[in-house]
Amino acid sequence: MGKRLSLYASVLLGALWLAPAPVLASGECGVLLDHRVRPLGARDAVDLCALYRGKVVVIVNTASRCAFTPQYEDLETLYREYRERGLVVLGFPSNDFGNQEPGTEAEIKSFCELTYDVGFPMFEKTRAAEGNADPVYRALADASGIYPTWNFFKFVLDREGELAGYFPSRVAPDNPRLIALIESLL
Repeated sequence: MGKRLSLYASVLLGALWLAPAPVLASGECGVLLDHRVRPLGARDAVDLCALYRGKVVVIVNTASRCAFTPQYEDLETLYREYRERGLVVLGFPSNDFGNQEPGTEAEIKSFCELTYDVGFPMFEKTRAAEGNADPVYRALADASGIYPTWNFFKFVLDREGELAGYFPSRVAPDNPRLIALIESLL
């Protein structure tokens, strides 16, 4: 009887190990989107999970005075091209790297709208660098093992809110590897 029970226990444990990860129930959110943050220039925070659950999400730390700042244009193109299929780009201005986002939120918002016609959601100025990161970037670093190393570092989340990939600043939003990942998730 003991050997038989041991065999059943082994089979049961093996089945649990092979079982797929549970799918989030409606109303639940993974830790990467489970944050309340303020839209750029707004007074009240919003729930990222409530707004973007079920979407493919690109999270990027931005800066207005960086050599990579022209990526705003490609991020906006990416957003416009794929938003109907479920993509959203979330911009988080940060002054952590090279003091390249020193302006106020009103100045940042004006710059993004007037210079690059940014329509994708932008959020409050944040800290993204290791050692000082805000909760959104701490969660992303916990999931990926890496903090942004410069402005315009991109994290991609799948429709379940799980990390699907990340791309350093030098990888432009129109890079074929980034596009291929996004298309595979949509």
